[in-house]
Amino acid sequence: MRTAAEHLGDRLKRIPDGEVGERFHWIVFQADRLGQADGIERVGDTPIPLRMLDMRPVRIADGVRAQDLVLPPLGYADAALESYAVFSRLQREGVIPVGTRFQVSLPTPLGVVGSFVRAQDREAFEPVYERALAGELDRILDGVPHEELAIQWDAALEFAMLEGLTGFTGERYEWFDDVWAGTSERLARQIDRVPADVEVGVHLCYGDVAEKHFVEPSDTGNLVRFANLVTGAAHRPLTWLHLPVPIERDDDAYFAPLAELGLPAETELYLGLVHREDGAEGAARRIRAATRSVPRRFGVATECGFGRAPEGTTVPLFEAHRAVAAAW
Repeated sequence: MRTAAEHLGDRLKRIPDGEVGERFHWIVFQADRLGQADGIERVGDTPIPLRMLDMRPVRIADGVRAQDLVLPPLGYADAALESYAVFSRLQREGVIPVGTRFQVSLPTPLGVVGSFVRAQDREAFEPVYERALAGELDRILDGVPHEELAIQWDAALEFAMLEGLTGFTGERYEWFDDVWAGTSERLARQIDRVPADVEVGVHLCYGDVAEKHFVEPSDTGNLVRFANLVTGAAHRPLTWLHLPVPIERDDDAYFAPLAELGLPAETELYLGLVHREDGAEGAARRIRAATRSVPRRFGVATECGFGRAPEGTTVPLFEAHRAVAAAW
């Protein structure tokens, strides 16, 4: 937070706390959290290690009803409240500019359920996890002043579903028939959980394992279609939308579908076109291409934040952002 404020303080409306501790690889730590609940078992006898985490999925134990499960704390509220105390202190000290909001990034329930719950248990387990995550959100809303808070929903597995991918077992991720309606309506429901006096944004994601997407989008067509469905289904306005731009895409064809993006004028658009490999020069090239198809102002970002970038690349990426971004 201190580094972000130092390098980009006048260009940031919101600052998150990053993916630190057990959250270092997005939602993987949720498998260990869920595995602590009575009535939930891990799938397989051998742990699948990722540093301190076990990536094995979970299943509902035989004879246990999903509605009887009581999940342990998921970790998101505890982390957010601890980080907000740091954020608030830095703001009082003048390190973070007044008016900058504290951002909390949360996964969609679909992402966790589709990634770490056995396929035949997903439909029954979804409402259990959704209630638990809603409880985490409520604790955050109770602990952080609303005028200082921004919530971001990270939608990644949604695009694995929309692109027709399957898991390592060969089974489809989704447990519902209409993939476009099922994914977009679920995300709209999460957006509507955030009160009107709290900002809410959406990060559309094609994955970021070893800085690689699980599939490269052929253009922004599916991103635009999904975003339009989500904003049409949500009852409250969306504060911002972020979508990725692959490093090799500085062509008109990639950006052309953005002309059909139906965001209201007050919703901020961020294009994830800053890459560490070609820095400000590459970002400027992609900005020029995007401008030919996007009839509105937009902000810039990386494709998927900074979570999986190599150590030591954060400050150079901040400098690339600063070189191509206008101050707010």
